[in-house]
Amino acid sequence: MAKNKTTETESSVIDFINTTVEDETKRNDAFELIKIMQQQTGFEAKMWGPGIIGFGSYHYKYDSGHEGDAPLAGFSPRKAAISLYLYLPDNKEELLSKFGKHKAAKGCVYIKKLADIDVEILKKMVSGSAEYLQKLYPSI
Repeated sequence: MAKNKTTETESSVIDFINTTVEDETKRNDAFELIKIMQQQTGFEAKMWGPGIIGFGSYHYKYDSGHEGDAPLAGFSPRKAAISLYLYLPDNKEELLSKFGKHKAAKGCVYIKKLADIDVEILKKMVSGSAEYLQKLYPSI
């Protein structure tokens, strides 16, 4: 079975943002996203792999036998867009319809900048993701 590449590391979140995010607006948005996600999840920001900033964690195990750890919520300030990693099974479409300018894929929501979205909806999405995953995969 393949080993997960995206695991929690000891790398500095602040150093990652300051050294890899060239665009000032995106860098400022990254620091604001840290505040929002920490507030909504109750967890400190940690690096996951080389480029994802995650908050909290859960351990999953699929019927296939594949298992691993992942953040309850997270983001990556990539060059093209900020990738938001949130799990929203129930009201995803309703929240995204009020969210603002974004693109959505199966596991990610992409935004260009925080000014394009409704931050209050983002807060609901982050707390909803963390709450759902903690119920689905309770700590033993």
